[in-house]
Amino acid sequence: MDNIEALSPKPDELVENKNSRHPKGLWVLFGTEMWERFNFYGMRALLTLFMVNSLLIKEADAAIIYGGFLALCYLTPLLGGFIADKYIGNRNAILIGGSLMAIGQFLLFISASTFSADLGSSKMIMWLALFVIIFGNGFFKPNISSMVGSLYPKQEKSKLDSAFTIFYMGINIGAFLGQFICPYVGDVKDAATGVRDIFAFKWGFLAASIAMIIGTVTFFILKNKYVVTPEGRPIGGLPKNNTSADFEEGETQTAKFTGASLGITGLIFVVLFFAFRYLLVGEFGFNSVEMGQLIKGIIYPFIYAAGISLAFLIMTSAENKVERQRIWVIYIVSFFIIFFWAAFEQAGSSLTFIADNQTDRNIFGWNMPPSMVQIFNGIFVVLLAVPFSLTWDKLRAKGKEPVSPFKQAMGLALIALSYFIIAHNVKDLGNSGLLAIKWLMLLYFIQTCGELCLSPIGLSLVGKLAPKRFASLLYGVFFISNAAGYALAGSLGALIPATGDKFKKAEEIGVNLQDVLNKKVTLTAEQTAAFEKAQLPLHNPTFAGFEIHNLFEFFMVFVVLCGIASVILALLSPILKKMMHGVK
Repeated sequence: MDNIEALSPKPDELVENKNSRHPKGLWVLFGTEMWERFNFYGMRALLTLFMVNSLLIKEADAAIIYGGFLALCYLTPLLGGFIADKYIGNRNAILIGGSLMAIGQFLLFISASTFSADLGSSKMIMWLALFVIIFGNGFFKPNISSMVGSLYPKQEKSKLDSAFTIFYMGINIGAFLGQFICPYVGDVKDAATGVRDIFAFKWGFLAASIAMIIGTVTFFILKNKYVVTPEGRPIGGLPKNNTSADFEEGETQTAKFTGASLGITGLIFVVLFFAFRYLLVGEFGFNSVEMGQLIKGIIYPFIYAAGISLAFLIMTSAENKVERQRIWVIYIVSFFIIFFWAAFEQAGSSLTFIADNQTDRNIFGWNMPPSMVQIFNGIFVVLLAVPFSLTWDKLRAKGKEPVSPFKQAMGLALIALSYFIIAHNVKDLGNSGLLAIKWLMLLYFIQTCGELCLSPIGLSLVGKLAPKRFASLLYGVFFISNAAGYALAGSLGALIPATGDKFKKAEEIGVNLQDVLNKKVTLTAEQTAAFEKAQLPLHNPTFAGFEIHNLFEFFMVFVVLCGIASVILALLSPILKKMMHGVK
């Protein structure tokens, strides 16, 4: 269907759309996002295990690379949102992003097919693949979320919490499918020996690529028919085709940034970049060439500095007190979300390593692949998304619905609770004990409840508060809080202490690893080389000056960070409610 047909819907279609609870376009975006999340979460489930087992990258470095990759995936939405708002529109950005991600996954398939012949080239292809996926996600992510918000006219904005929760269910149906199918075909171990087939990862990456192709083609076919306003005008088209009906009454239709504002923003970015670099790696220069240090010292400071400097730039374009305070609410909430994602995104690094090395994954006689343990999050979201949506609707009808920031404080409290429970259960495991998989299942259940209180509500909040002229850009700012959280997740994930498999490897070398960590023995040059080859630690990790000796102390880091953030955000919620100026 071309745009002329989309602009002139049949009368019965228009009536049906107006009488439906949610527009049909929501389900098109639901399906598109579902396939994209299949692609992303399926790859995410395998990525660190592929790096460690096939590309022979250390676990700590893999965690940092993983955090940096995810962080950049949520930094590039700033660029994708800006280009869409200014030049190409949401629709074209989604098509470009989907195509790039499909190509990136196929490059990972090539990397996983060639590492045995040429490890160096395989690593280079992996870096190229991640680079392509990062930019693809940047075009895709903010624009599809922005289009969900644009489906609803001003008088129906109250439906956005419910709409984004439904949309979020699509995300997690895709996550469930990706985290089941990709590990099923890509994370394979011999049933008799338990030895992993390091050549199977490629099939998981290929499945992810195919899923992204399906999602992109689906959106291309259905967008003109269903992703339209109640009057039939296309949503997310070229910015030059926008009309005054696309904006709030009296709202400026073009974002304007002065030369002085842009110059100050650039200066702020440079100063903050080097300040964060010094805090993270202890140097202003670029002396270190070690991979983990490069990512911590370049990518992470770039993300933190970009978030703060961009927030300043957008605020310079605010036109009045109400608009300024609403943008401040987005910024404040985004800051607290950092701590949630830092804890939540341990799923793809430290929690996957624990599932692989120190968890009894037997379920009714079936040994679940470690990369598949993350699937419980997707299962629980699919089961709980609609009940959560209905709960918010019922509370709203009774006038008892919590304000959005307080919902997010609840999400932080729940994730702190999940880690407190898991910390208690690993306390007495020692070096050889196995954690029962039921505790990881419970962790994912509680974290899912927290996620449903926080993530879709945050997306909805931006849709309600953001001025239309830079809505996608403000979604980019919101996603940069995810990026900062993932960067922090990488740094924190690298703090995981030695698990049971490391002690067994040390025994094979003829060394007691606990004595090494406790500094009771000094290794010979030969033993040190053997430790390096086996990727064994020589000392315990430290955080904020405290040495982390075991998994209990590791998990308590997340309890403290998220618990404190939850309490502060809950206390701030009444103030933020006033700053929202009537937005529910």
